[in-house]
Amino acid sequence: MSSADDYVTENRNISIPSYFYISGFSGIPHMRYYYIFLFFVYIITALGNSCLMFVIIMDRNLHTPKYIAVFNLSLTDISESTAVIPQLLDTFLFGNQLIPYGLCMSSMFSVLLFLAMQSLTLTILSFDRLVAISLPLRYHMIVTHRLMLVIIGASWTLVLLLTIIGVNFMSRLSFCKFIVTVNSFYCDHGPIYRSACNNNFLSSVIASVFPAIILGFPVAFIIFSYTCIAVTLFKITTPQDRQRATKTCSAHLILVAIFYVPITFTYAFWPIINTNTRIINLSLTSALPPMLNPIIYTFMTEEFIVLLKQRFIFPSSK
Repeated sequence: MSSADDYVTENRNISIPSYFYISGFSGIPHMRYYYIFLFFVYIITALGNSCLMFVIIMDRNLHTPKYIAVFNLSLTDISESTAVIPQLLDTFLFGNQLIPYGLCMSSMFSVLLFLAMQSLTLTILSFDRLVAISLPLRYHMIVTHRLMLVIIGASWTLVLLLTIIGVNFMSRLSFCKFIVTVNSFYCDHGPIYRSACNNNFLSSVIASVFPAIILGFPVAFIIFSYTCIAVTLFKITTPQDRQRATKTCSAHLILVAIFYVPITFTYAFWPIINTNTRIINLSLTSALPPMLNPIIYTFMTEEFIVLLKQRFIFPSSK
C-alpha cells in the first residue's frame, strides 16, 4: 500500500477521546486562594481594559495610529483573559476537570489565538516607537492610520490562519485512551499532541513554528528596534530631549518585560523547572500582563497624564 493510502486509512480510523482530564496544580496546598486571586485579576483586567478602550474611542486626541494599536492590545487582553481565567476557575475551583473534546479544541484555539496576537501587538507598538524616535520628522508620513490598520489586520489574519491550521492538525490525531490526561492548566497544545497514538509530525511542526512566530520573531524585532532607538538616543545632545524620548518608550518596555521575560525563562529552562512551578508561571504570564497593560499605559504615557489632569484633576483649567 502506498504512503498516500496509509495516510487516508490512518485518518479514517481516527479515535477521538470523549474527554480530556486537566490535571495541573496537583498536590499544591491552599490553591483555592490562588484561584480567588485570579478571579480578582480577571475583574480588574476587564474593567481596566474596557475603560481604556472607552477613553480611546471617546477622546479625539487619542485617535492616532499608536492608540489604534493600544486599543487592539486592550481588546486582545480582555479576550485572552476571558479565554483563560473563567475556564481555569471552572476547571479547578469547581472541580470540572473533565473537558469534552469539542470544548477542549475551542479553548485551545482561543488561548493560542489571543496569546499570539498580544505578542504581535507589542511588536507593532515597538515599530511605532522605533519610527517615532528614529525618524520623528517623518513619523506622521510613515505611521498613518491606514498603515496601522493594515499591519494589525495582517497580524490577525496570520495568527488566525496558523491557529486554524494547528487545531485542524490536532483533529487528525488519534488517541488510545477514552480520557486523555493533560498536565497543564488548560487544553495545552503540547501535552495533547504528544499523547496521540498516530503520527503527530504535523502537530510537532506547528509546535515549533508557532513559538517562533509568537516569541522568536517578536523578541528579535523588539531587540532590533530598541538597539536602533538606543543609537538614536546617544546622538541626542540635549538631556531634556533625551529624557523626553526615553519617557515615550518606558511604558512599552515595561509591558515587553512583563510579557516576554517570564515566558522566555520558562521555555528556556523547561527541562529543569518543576512541573507545578512551570504551570503556575505560565498561568500568571497569561493573567497578569493583560491586567497591568491598561494601568501602565494610563499612568506612564504623557497623553493619558495630560488627559487625566484636564478631565479629572484640573477640569476648570481646560
